[in-house]
Amino acid sequence: MNVLIVGNSERSESADVAARAVRWLVAHGHRPMAVAADAAMLHPDNIETVDSVGEVDDLGLVVSIGGDGTMLRAVTLLDGVPAPVLGVNVGLLGYLAEVEPSNLETALTRFFAHNVEIERRLVLDVVARTASGSRQWRSLNEASLEKQHAGQTVRLRLHIDGVPFTTYQADGILVATPTGSTAYSMSARGPVISPGHEAILITPLAPHMLFDRSLVLRADEAVEVEVVGQRPVGLTVDGQEALSLQPGDTVSCSASDRPALFVRLESRRFHQTLKAKFGLSDR
Repeated sequence: MNVLIVGNSERSESADVAARAVRWLVAHGHRPMAVAADAAMLHPDNIETVDSVGEVDDLGLVVSIGGDGTMLRAVTLLDGVPAPVLGVNVGLLGYLAEVEPSNLETALTRFFAHNVEIERRLVLDVVARTASGSRQWRSLNEASLEKQHAGQTVRLRLHIDGVPFTTYQADGILVATPTGSTAYSMSARGPVISPGHEAILITPLAPHMLFDRSLVLRADEAVEVEVVGQRPVGLTVDGQEALSLQPGDTVSCSASDRPALFVRLESRRFHQTLKAKFGLSDR
C-alpha cells in the first residue's frame, strides 16, 4: 500500500517517529512516501519523494506525525483524496491526533488488520471571489474573516442560502465546522458541537451590536460573507493566511462532498475526549 508520511519540523521527535514508521512499513511490504518538504525534514531511509499527493496512485493511508496543526496540514495536502489519516501525537494537546508514539507500531498493525474505525469529519469548501478572480480552499476547522488594523471594526454582511441575514459590525466572523468548534470558535465563546454532527457554525468576533450570538446551521445551507463598508478584511483558512479582501469581495462556505477521514483505534464518546483533553473534573 502507498502510505504518505507528514511531519512537523518544529518537533524534533517527529524525525525519530517517522523513521520507525518507515521501517515498519517497508518491513511489511508497504511503500512509504513524502512530499519534498517532509522528506528533507524527516530524512529517513527508504522513503520516496513526491511533488504532490495528486501524483500518487491509490494512496491508502496518511501517517501524520506532530500535533493537531500537522493533522490540518495533512488534510490540506490530501485536497479531497479519500485516504484516512492516522494521527501520531508529538504535539501538546493532541485533540485530533490520538495515537501516542509508543503505540505507533500497534496502531499500524491494527490498521492493516482492519481493526480500526474510520471517522468522517465535515470539511468546508471555501471560495473567495474578488475583482481579480476566485480562489478556493478546503477547511477542516474554520474560515476566519477579520479586521486587518487594530482599533477598527469591519462590516460583514451574512447571506444564508442567498438571503441576506444581517450585517455584522465586528472584529470579524468565523465560519466553522463541528471539528473547528473546539478551536478558534471556542476561544470566541462559540458553542461546542460534537464532530459527528453535520452542521456549519457562524461565530461573530467581538460584535458591536445587540445580536451577538453564534448560529448553528444545517450542513446543506450555503453561507456567503460579503465585505461591505470601506475597510479591508483578512481571510485566514485553518490558521493560514489566505488573502486580503476588499469591499465588495465575497467568501462562500459550503459543506464539501469529500469529508476528511480519520483512523480511530477505539470508539470514544465525544464528551469523554473533551473531558480528557481539557482536564475537566467531576466536581
